[in-house]
Amino acid sequence: MTTRADAVDIAAPRPRGGIVQSVNDSLVVAKRNLIRMLRIPEMIIFGLIQPIMFVVLFSYVFGGSISVDGNTSPAAYREFLMAGIFAQTVTFATAGAGAGIADDMHKGLIDRFRSLPMARGAVLTGRTLADLVQTALTLVVLALVALLVGWRTHENLGKVLAGFGLLLLLGYAFSWIGALIGLSVRTPEAATSGGLIWLFPLTFISNAFVPSDNMPTFLRYIAEWNPFSATVQAARELFGNLPPGYVAPDAWPMQHPVWASLIWSVLIIVFFRTLAVRKYRSATA
Repeated sequence: MTTRADAVDIAAPRPRGGIVQSVNDSLVVAKRNLIRMLRIPEMIIFGLIQPIMFVVLFSYVFGGSISVDGNTSPAAYREFLMAGIFAQTVTFATAGAGAGIADDMHKGLIDRFRSLPMARGAVLTGRTLADLVQTALTLVVLALVALLVGWRTHENLGKVLAGFGLLLLLGYAFSWIGALIGLSVRTPEAATSGGLIWLFPLTFISNAFVPSDNMPTFLRYIAEWNPFSATVQAARELFGNLPPGYVAPDAWPMQHPVWASLIWSVLIIVFFRTLAVRKYRSATA
């Protein structure tokens, strides 16, 4: 009996802690979503077309027509523009995240995950991590296109990577908003529409495409305290793309954009992840 009990003890897997199990389960779900993306390459291709079009159109159509601190040269506008395009790209991935989760809900895949002995929040965390990898790939391609049209950075490699890190952090934060939307609607089409409709005012009432100085007072106030604007400003600062002699607006996020970007992104992650996991539990209860 003792030998048999010892054998059972040896064969039995050691119980994992809650955090360890959650991390492992999240990575498994992320791997599943990445494999799915590779098997459907058009998801990645179509995700690249829109930001590339924005780069080309804004660079050559609006370049030379918009004044950046009194400078109307196309080269100056391209350097001003690219941080905004990068930020818009990572935030627009929100719609894809929401649509993917809504599609999983619609097909009953979430119910299958629910029947498995896995951490509840791992399904959403794995999905958002996979979306983060796809967003990083998109940023790499977009940066290469930007270099081809004349964009350049003027800081060391560490600061440039930090700038891209803040952009990816913002994209990851917004993917949790997309997750909440995807859990709150009935169809992937509704998730796509719900994920985009609020992003347009968020990204255009900002400093992404034009300086906020000439906006009406109430719009300028919104733009300067917009979390999207903080990340754009931080990226410009870290890329060395601020115009010579540039004087930042008096608003705290514009005076300390790196800290503002970090704080906004962390707050969004904490708040919307909490809501999304709670929604997921009630939706699959």
